Amino acid sequence: MKVIIIISIAILFVSCKNEIPVEVSMKEDVTILASDSLKGRRTGTIYERMAADYIAKRFEDLGLEPKGTEGYFQEFTFKNKSNPHDDIKYVENAGDSTVTAINVVGYLDNKAENTIVIGAHYDHLGLGGEGSLYRGEEKEIHNGADDNASGVAVMLNLIKDLQGINTNNNYLFIAFSGEEIGLLGSNYYVKNPTIDTKKVSYMFNMDMVGRLNEERAIAVYGVGTSPKFKQTLFANNIDFKLTEKESGVGPSDHTSFYLADIPVLHFFTGQHEDYHKPGDDVDKINFKGMEAITQFLLAIITDLDDDGKLAFRKTKNESEDVPDFKVTLGVVPDYLYDGKGMRIDGVSEDRSAQKAGMEKGDVVIKVGEYEIVDMMSYMKSLSKFEKGQTTMVVVERGGEPLELEVTW
Repeated sequence: MKVIIIISIAILFVSCKNEIPVEVSMKEDVTILASDSLKGRRTGTIYERMAADYIAKRFEDLGLEPKGTEGYFQEFTFKNKSNPHDDIKYVENAGDSTVTAINVVGYLDNKAENTIVIGAHYDHLGLGGEGSLYRGEEKEIHNGADDNASGVAVMLNLIKDLQGINTNNNYLFIAFSGEEIGLLGSNYYVKNPTIDTKKVSYMFNMDMVGRLNEERAIAVYGVGTSPKFKQTLFANNIDFKLTEKESGVGPSDHTSFYLADIPVLHFFTGQHEDYHKPGDDVDKINFKGMEAITQFLLAIITDLDDDGKLAFRKTKNESEDVPDFKVTLGVVPDYLYDGKGMRIDGVSEDRSAQKAGMEKGDVVIKVGEYEIVDMMSYMKSLSKFEKGQTTMVVVERGGEPLELEVTW
């Protein structure tokens, strides 16, 4: 590990700084984690370990106690799957066909009865490969500034803000590895915790919180997992446009804690055209928005500080209702849109939507004979078509309906 730390310092701190100062801005955190030097922080690579070293040093400088199995680190080893449809299996010993990854775990001990878990994954896609939506011929670094250096930076910012306040709870901060390949780090932690998870009041997860838009829209998942959440969000929301999702199950690390009967909230500022592509870089991050989100989370934590251990409530797994479909338009949906229809937040090159003339901001209101009222009805409509078929799709553009011919 000493070799890794030396390499990390040499690469990350070319300005010859020997220590990471306590007062580090979120912009500095994102810039370092999403730098080309870290090659996209792919799970199990030396570059992800460099990022782990950086986060551990930040934990130390911010005064957190180590709460991994080796200092701040909790290593876990899994076997690479030869079949993409197989489940990944954890193993005890490293071997030729295994990958070893690291969760980074720190603890703010207020000597309280209960603990709040605050987490964000720090791994990303490296140079692309499985999970990437990039279609270029040459490999490129996927820096993952929004996904999810932004969430890690907000987590680090919260550590600073929680020092000496809201002391009715302890705080466990976890930077998860392996999220991009199946929520591996959070799943492993829940099954191998370093604190008593029976004493966990609730869990916050930040995944892609760096692109707050002009509407100040935030999607909050898991609102139904505790009776306290809905009213608390309402009471502390000053100027955000919240899209609330009841379910505790979703494609990020909060799911692992929900499945362990822990109330969860997951915060997300929306998908975009750079999602899982090389273009997810620091220059597109809204740092003022990230600061506003930090203060919103802090207000929620403050409001719940004297409420004791929150009651858990099971929610319907909305993902079970998602139909199978063989075709797509090739668009990025706007997951923060709460109007009628499915608003397009991005259009992929050389796909059905672009060829038909669809644009960012169009709202799909009808696909063939099927009315589109929300995301679910849109996905259900896709299940009715086969590749090669042609149908008419109606979108609203500038408040007016526009009929476009789409070939799937």
